[in-house]
Amino acid sequence: MSDAPANATATQGKGRIGALDTLRGIALIAMASYHFTWDLEMFAYLDPGTATQGWWRLYARGIASSFLFLAGFSLYLAHRRGVYWPSFGKRFAMVAGAALLISVATFFAVPDGWIFFGILHNIAAASLIGLLFLRLPAVITLLCAAAALLAPIYLSSDAFNPIWLSWIGLSTVPPRSNDYVPILPFLAPFLLGLAVSQVVTPRGWLDRFRKPSAKRNILALFGRHSLLFYIIHQPVLIGIVYLASLIVPPPPIDQVEAYKKSCEASCMQQQNGLELCQVFCGCTLEKLQSENLFDPMMANALLPDQQTKIGEIASQCSAEIQR
Repeated sequence: MSDAPANATATQGKGRIGALDTLRGIALIAMASYHFTWDLEMFAYLDPGTATQGWWRLYARGIASSFLFLAGFSLYLAHRRGVYWPSFGKRFAMVAGAALLISVATFFAVPDGWIFFGILHNIAAASLIGLLFLRLPAVITLLCAAAALLAPIYLSSDAFNPIWLSWIGLSTVPPRSNDYVPILPFLAPFLLGLAVSQVVTPRGWLDRFRKPSAKRNILALFGRHSLLFYIIHQPVLIGIVYLASLIVPPPPIDQVEAYKKSCEASCMQQQNGLELCQVFCGCTLEKLQSENLFDPMMANALLPDQQTKIGEIASQCSAEIQR
């Protein structure tokens, strides 16, 4: 996602590495394919929860990890001889600004699943953290990567569940968001990429790849403009699916069944059993309907106070099940 560090390599005298641009382009296409599945689900061409279950869930995590690995690799590649602040600052501002733009846009477009800490937020934060590792031995970077990977397993706590702390990644209940990539454990692939670069770059192992990519290499072109690709690809894909829905509308869906499937899928992601999730989702469904919140929630038209009420309903049902 972030080609900021890669752009800075030119300032260090040896130019871009075409292979990295191509790898970044492959990751972008993979990301677009996943988001297209999410869009098909949003327009009811696929069952609710399809993009967040099973292999699709693993696919999404693999894509996010690949972007972070490449970002960490490129950070060391660009700044191993000293941080080139003009380049770093410019690209950091672009990535952080794009992340803020996405947060604001999704807050108004899909308030029930707005992106408060997605892949761009993570890349921006990890890039700052990565500066601390530029002068450290690769083995220390690897150990910290392992610690970041294991931290959510051993350090998770209910104290991190509020949204202003859930970006850390130690919450016990993942927040609702259309793109949630917390610092932990996703700092791990970033540091892994940085550590690999710490090993291979000083030894000149990348020199054979240090040449511009072919002009007809569309993947490398995407990789060189990865931030732009990220910003525009979803509006384009959503527009395509929307136009398709006008020509070949999806079959009508039962909103109640759609909610149950989506709720149960989300519940089971938190390592809960199917029977427990069915009881929980049935409880929340009943309360949502009694409070006249079900229809506006399914239409993504909730007001702020209604969103708070939904959180209270979920807490009430969780408490009732645990009794």
